[in-house]
Amino acid sequence: MSAVTEVTDANFEEVVLKSDKPVMVDYWADWCGPCKQVAPIIEELAKTYGDKVTFVKMDTNVNPVTPANNQVLGLPTIQVYTGGELVKAFTGAKPKSVLLRAIEEYL
Repeated sequence: MSAVTEVTDANFEEVVLKSDKPVMVDYWADWCGPCKQVAPIIEELAKTYGDKVTFVKMDTNVNPVTPANNQVLGLPTIQVYTGGELVKAFTGAKPKSVLLRAIEEYL
């Protein structure tokens, strides 16, 4: 079972914006090669830090509203939210070290 939860347009506010923990959101699509590269890294981080940070992924093919509302202009886009506010964002595949640094201050 995946340590990364699927999130949708319908539950984004509840799962991400109202979370009492920091949340890392992975916006992806099945046709996106770099998305496939970053997914196992996020899965690994979720298994290690999932007790302190919530890790979710959103399929932009079936959930177009939230990415449009959150200025997702390229894939993959990784966003970090805390207290319902966007605090960090990256576009493109990033190495584990960059993603870890993005959440370290919230661990």
